[in-house]
Amino acid sequence: EIRYSAKYPEGVNVNFTEKKDENIHVRTYERGVEDETLACGTGVTAVALSYALKENKEGQLHYQIHTKGGILELDFKKNNHHFEKILLTAETRFVFEGDFTI
Repeated sequence: EIRYSAKYPEGVNVNFTEKKDENIHVRTYERGVEDETLACGTGVTAVALSYALKENKEGQLHYQIHTKGGILELDFKKNNHHFEKILLTAETRFVFEGDFTI
């Protein structure tokens, strides 16, 4: 419903989140793919920064984010509403190979 809402005529990516203890669980639906994806770096970054704002956290922060594709780690520094030194890391693995003709 959100993807095809009149509010977003060009579509929108959607992240569904749940926080358990100190871990954040994220599922992402991406426009263009038109389906759930294994992970989305910009999506999980936005989620972690949003939680830091919501929880009024300050200083050097670390979040562990669980996605279908695995665990992503986000480290950053927050001072009031200013974020800096944002670093996203994750294990990589080969998931697809294909050819296409242009």
